[in-house]
Amino acid sequence: MTRDSLWFHRDFRRLWAGDTASQFGTFVGHTALPLLAATTLAASPLEMGLLRAAEHAAFLVLGLPAGVWVDRMRRRVLMLRADLARGVLLLSVPVAWWAGVLTLPYLIVVALLVSVCTLFFDVAYQSYLPSLVGRAKLVEGNAKLQVSQSVAQVTGPSIAGVLAQLLGTVSAVVTVGLSYLTSASFLLRIRAGEPEPQPRDGTRLRDEIAEGLRFVFGNPNLRAITLCTATGNLMGGAFTAIEVLFLTRNLGLSPAGVGGVLAAAGAGGVLGALTASWWMRRIGQARAVWLVGLVTWPAQLLVPLAAPGWRIGLAVAGLIAVGYGVVVYNVAQVSYRQAICPDRLLGRMNASVRFVVWGTLPIGGLLGGVLGQWIGVHATVWLSAAGMTLSVLWVLCAPCATSPPWRPSPRRSTMSCPARRGRRTRPAR
Repeated sequence: MTRDSLWFHRDFRRLWAGDTASQFGTFVGHTALPLLAATTLAASPLEMGLLRAAEHAAFLVLGLPAGVWVDRMRRRVLMLRADLARGVLLLSVPVAWWAGVLTLPYLIVVALLVSVCTLFFDVAYQSYLPSLVGRAKLVEGNAKLQVSQSVAQVTGPSIAGVLAQLLGTVSAVVTVGLSYLTSASFLLRIRAGEPEPQPRDGTRLRDEIAEGLRFVFGNPNLRAITLCTATGNLMGGAFTAIEVLFLTRNLGLSPAGVGGVLAAAGAGGVLGALTASWWMRRIGQARAVWLVGLVTWPAQLLVPLAAPGWRIGLAVAGLIAVGYGVVVYNVAQVSYRQAICPDRLLGRMNASVRFVVWGTLPIGGLLGGVLGQWIGVHATVWLSAAGMTLSVLWVLCAPCATSPPWRPSPRRSTMSCPARRGRRTRPAR
């Protein structure tokens, strides 16, 4: 390990620790709140659906203006405020329960407000990283942050279940609130200065939103990355909607077996996060964006080939390979986006991309449910697997797919990907 590694960057370690605490809080909370609603408040299926929708509603409702607001503020300060607000909101839940006034509408409002804070935290930290570590260290920084997110995603639900079993669902929510306050304590200790946000010039909010969208969709590589991710999330959402039904009814797995399969898929993501930097060094970021997906995502087609017995292993192998490839792709494409974007547009760029790619998730879930009812669960698994596999075509047809590999240069503040004719593509303005 060299001395220029981010392991030796004190302020990055604090950001990493804070983001890790935040990610665990988010993924534990996504299980703890529904458990509280189902067991303590006896929520109906409709109420459970409203709670789940509230946990992600902010990305659709506020996703675009959030980028403008992030660009107008100091990002670390915004992250601190988001953490503190999430901690207070979630700690108010056990207080309301102990006071005997906790209701399901109150829990839904808390989930909605927490989702707003999570939106601002996520957009802010992706926009803050380049100024903290420099653009030459973006791949390493994103890989380390992705490790934390992947581990949290895999272990968060089980941690929530264990806490709820041992301490009760209300105490599990207390743990989630404390995790956000822990995140804030790490961020508060960062000493690195942050550039002043660009002063407002009287531009209207909608014009600033439009500038972020033009930057994303005016650059052929960013446009391809966004459409690839959105398509993959759309079909992934459709698959997730009927995944448990497929594993239990078609493959005959017990609940424990389903948990084991999903945990194995998550382990593929953790391995991808641990090896993403290796891929970037060997083949470059541009090639990793499309080559890793081209090699690993077709493994999703193994899932519908699975059947009871030894062929369950086909589903496990397919989900592990896809989980691995998706995480390596995410590290590569997020680092690329951050590297070519001017500082003043980072918030709007990240928010614009997230608005599009996260907005397809609830649509995909609805699509999967409708298709599962109409053409059957097994056919829907085939269709979603094919769609996820074909989503790589967006980046395969982008200019970066035919360029030589490139890597970040510590002497440059931006990176570009050579286009097919040998010219450098400039970020759209």
